[in-house]
Amino acid sequence: MPTTARKARRQSEISKARFESVMVAAERSGLLRDKSSRIGVRVSPKLVAEAKRLTGIEADTELIEFALASIALEDEFLRVFDEIRGTVDPDLKLGY
Repeated sequence: MPTTARKARRQSEISKARFESVMVAAERSGLLRDKSSRIGVRVSPKLVAEAKRLTGIEADTELIEFALASIALEDEFLRVFDEIRGTVDPDLKLGY
């Protein structure tokens, strides 16, 4: 199998796994329960096409739902890391 085909397959597997994990987490968090809101936007067709290509998502609704869920579930690691910077005791023995 050529390298580009392997990369494409791997990217597709990662995209599918990422989509599934985000949507399962959103469901568990209760973010997908009440689907009574409707939004309409004008966006660049190139933006939509590229997002679909990168995620493997074909339907506009699923793409928007995934994007919103990704933002809503975003990890706050960097914010927390910045908050605790410099708080570790410099005399702490880390085992090396």
